[in-house]
This record gives sequence, C-alpha cells and structure tokens, in this order.
Amino acid sequence: MKFSSPALLNRLVGYIESVPASDRLILRVGFFVVIAALIYTGLAINAHYSQMTAISGGTITEGIVGTPRFTNPALAQTRADQDMTALIYSGLMKLGIDGNLEPDIAETITTSEDGLTYNIQLKRDITFHDGTPVTARDVAYTIQLIQDPDLKSPLRGNWTDVTIEEISEYELNIVLEEAYAPFVENFTLGVMPAHIWSILPTEQLPFSQLNTEPVGSGPFMVTSAKRDVSGIINHYTLSAYRGNSSEPKIDTIELAFFQNEEDLITAVEESSIDTTAYISPENITRLDQAKYQILAEPLPRTFGIFFNQNRSSALRDASAREALTAAINRDTLIEKALFGYGVPMVAPTTFTNTKIELIDDVNTTDIQSEKETAIAILKDGGWELSTNGLWKKEINENLVPLTITLRTSNTPLYNELVALVTDQWKDIGVEVVVEQFEQTGLVQSVIRTRDFQALLFGLDMSRSQDLYPFWHSSQKDDPGLNVAQYTNLTVDDLLETARVEQNDVNRQSILSDAADIIEAETPAIFLFQPDLVYLVNNEVSIKLPQRLARPADRFANISDWHTDSQSLWPIFRPDIE
Repeated sequence: MKFSSPALLNRLVGYIESVPASDRLILRVGFFVVIAALIYTGLAINAHYSQMTAISGGTITEGIVGTPRFTNPALAQTRADQDMTALIYSGLMKLGIDGNLEPDIAETITTSEDGLTYNIQLKRDITFHDGTPVTARDVAYTIQLIQDPDLKSPLRGNWTDVTIEEISEYELNIVLEEAYAPFVENFTLGVMPAHIWSILPTEQLPFSQLNTEPVGSGPFMVTSAKRDVSGIINHYTLSAYRGNSSEPKIDTIELAFFQNEEDLITAVEESSIDTTAYISPENITRLDQAKYQILAEPLPRTFGIFFNQNRSSALRDASAREALTAAINRDTLIEKALFGYGVPMVAPTTFTNTKIELIDDVNTTDIQSEKETAIAILKDGGWELSTNGLWKKEINENLVPLTITLRTSNTPLYNELVALVTDQWKDIGVEVVVEQFEQTGLVQSVIRTRDFQALLFGLDMSRSQDLYPFWHSSQKDDPGLNVAQYTNLTVDDLLETARVEQNDVNRQSILSDAADIIEAETPAIFLFQPDLVYLVNNEVSIKLPQRLARPADRFANISDWHTDSQSLWPIFRPDIE
C-alpha cells in the first residue's frame, strides 16, 4: 500500500479532529510544535551547510578618465588604453590574487638552467573572440611587432635582444642573449591575433580601426561602442567571453569615458558609476562612503629625496644625510599629501627585513622625538649651531653651512610634499631653498644632467623591484636611472647576482641585502609607495590582487568579480567537484 505525503497528513489531521475534545487541544498543540521544530531544524541545517556562492550575471559600469586610442598591447600607453587592453587581451601569464604570476594562455613555461631559454607550451583550447585558435604564431607575431623599430612601441625596450623560435603550432622558445630573471614579467603581454593584424603594413597599424574595434582572447569582448558628436568614443559595452578557460561571473561591463575627474565625480554622485580608479585621494572624501567601499593596494613607485653629493660638500657628510633622514616623519607626508593612501618606505625595496610601523594618527610626540634624534645626530657629527640658528661644520678646512637646494616637479602632489619636507627640515635648523620645474624641464635640465643637490622625485619600478637600473654604478650617468650617482662595488655584485637568480625567494633575499647597504649609506631618503585607490560600489564583490605593476592590473582577476550570489550547499556549487 502506498501513501502520498498529503494523504498521510490528511489522515493525521483527521485523527486529531476525531478524538474527544479534551484531548484534541493537546494533540493540536503537539502537532504544531512538531511542525515548527522540523522547520527550525531544516533552516538550521541549511544555514550550517549552505554557503553564499557567486553566480553568473549582472553588470558593472567602470568610470575612466581619458579616451582609448590604442586598444592594442603593442601600442597601449595611456591608462585608458591599458585598461581596455587588460580586459580584452590575455597573455602567456597573468597576475594571481596572491601577487605571483600564473599561467594564462600558456600551459607550461620551462626555463633552461642557464636562464636564457623559456620553452612555452600553449593551451590548445584558447581562442580569440572570433573563434580562431590562439597559436605560437600569434605569440611570435606580437613580440616581433613590438620589436619592429618602425612601430615605435613603448614596450620595445623590454624585448630587445630577444629571439623567437616557433617549434610547432602550440610550442615556441623565447631566447635571451643574457639571463635576466625578472624577464618573466613580460609574459603578461597581451597576445594579438596575427590573422587580423599581419595583413596591415606596420606604418598603417596606428591608424587602423582595429585599435578601436579590438579582437583579443581575454575575459571580455567588445560588443558595441558609442561616440560623441565629434566622433570620439565615450562608451564601450563589453560582454563576458566564456569560450576560454576563464569563466567571468559578470555578464557585462560598461566602460564610460570622461574628459576630466570632475565629470567622473559628478557621474559617481549621480550613481551612474559602480567602480573607478581615477578619483584622486583628496576627492575620495567627497563621495558617499555608505554606498562605496574603498580598496587600496600599493603601486611599485618609490618616492624619495635623492642626494647628489658631488654638488654639495654638506651632503657628502654622512651625519648630515642621516640627520636629514631622521627628521622626516613619513606618516605626516602620507596623511597630508596622500590623504592616508600610501605605505612608508625606509629602503629602496620592500624586499627588506627593515620594519616600519604606520600609526593611525600623526603624533606630535613622535615628531618631537624625530626632531631631537636629528639634532643629536648633527651634534655627534660635529655640526654646531651658529648665532642665526643654522648649522655649520668645518669640512676640508672650510666652514660649511647646512643649506640645501631642493628641486622637484611643479604639480599639486609635489607642492604639498615639498612644503612638508621643508617644514620638517627647517624645524631642525636646516636652511632649504626650493626650486620647482615643469615635468619636461625637470627631466631634461635637472635629472638627465644630474644638476641638483637634492631631488624630490618618484621612481617607477617594476613588480620585480629590480634595483639594478636605479642603484648599479654603471647606471649613474644619463641615460641610466641612478640619479644619486651611487657607487658601491658590493652592491653592484649583489644586483648583478639578483638579475640572474631564478629562484624568487633567493633573489628577494639578495635584493634585501643590497637594500640594507644602500639604506645604511643614505644616498637618498626613501619616503613611501602610493596606493592605487579603487572606489567600488558595495553591491560589487571585488578583491584586488597583491603586488600590482600598474593600475590596469586591478583587472587581473576580474573573472572572479561578481554582483550576484545565492546560498548553495557545497554539492551544488560549480567550483567544487
């Protein structure tokens, strides 16, 4: 005999209603208690075992300042170009959420023992957005295009003295003339479809409509574009491309382009923008903090004050440089110039054992302590205060005043920084003369000629934090980037070793040793790394990757971003087998 659930329930209810009235109330109460207990137990079990799981769907609108002109990895130079390229193209490798590189188009990358040859096996199921397979030919074409001097690619220097050997449809070798361990960072370069681009002469590539109608193999593809009355693109619609190994959760990304930051801020205030990395820290506080979250991740740019000891006998004195360093309160600089969005630095790389604590609020006691420490260093170093309150010291039989001419750029950030630094130095009795230049003039007349006593400037470093271009003695003259003209043979040896060391942990240790020596000799005062500041609607779930190389790297894990989710038991989750 079979019983259906409704029939069984009806029989139970019928039985309850058939008993004498004296027992009926007790049975009714018991019945509802059992039902309530079953419901509660079911909800408790569901709450215990179910998890909120991202599901496909939804749209986000990203605000960008600027206009994309070259959505093409070989020519992308502006932030707008790089953002577009990061979404539409994919490379041999990509940045993982933990800050380490991981395979993307590549199945495997094997490095030879001498560090000269990278053997690359490509995945066989990757296609461009038009359905054409991605092959070794596409990788070779992209690199060789960048190497073409007629194209004038901004990436050409990264691929100098590199040979490409196509072995088969899905295998190739990339061969270097000299081993360079950080070279692997170049493998994030987006791969271009040779079957589309190779039919064009090199001189026509910058003018091709393919720059605004790109075809890549990345997580998103262009489905439509809008132009303003002058014909300039001001909006792109990108759709998730789920034909490759990446499975973006978000269905659609709307890219809205603005001519300036104020227009973008207006759009954010009108709730027409979900995410943007183009609002400066000082303007972040103007926005609705309840609706948006602010994500921050350090960028590999080192701000510092670089000394040219050849132009100042006072700065050749080690105690003077140490005192100037001790007088700097980095927390004050970060709080007032970066509005808190930065990470303090005391050495040329973050690969160092030196620890520095960042306090929540600028403490006047700490500032006073730094002032006293700096003054004590000067006194111990033989400097004496004159009647006018300035320091002097006899050096090489000459009475030398501790005065500094500080040169820097004429921009709002540097204006604030130079004012703060000047105040901190003047507070210990150091006379400071400030000279500011427009960016081009600073580079051409000051940096390239090394015409400065002290230079307040920011150095753009790679994710690998290779110190060689900035601190090896061979780079002390233009066009080298060793602006402090620093020379130390031990450091030279360490930096040369780090360049060929294939083990990343060992390489970081070597760089740390070099950084400790540089820090101890104070050829510069290292200040901070600025943060990438990313404004995100609370309804969008995003986690920024660590160790970004540039702002566009925020999209490295965009396949994991989502706006929609639902509660599922693990056995029903698509990411668990």
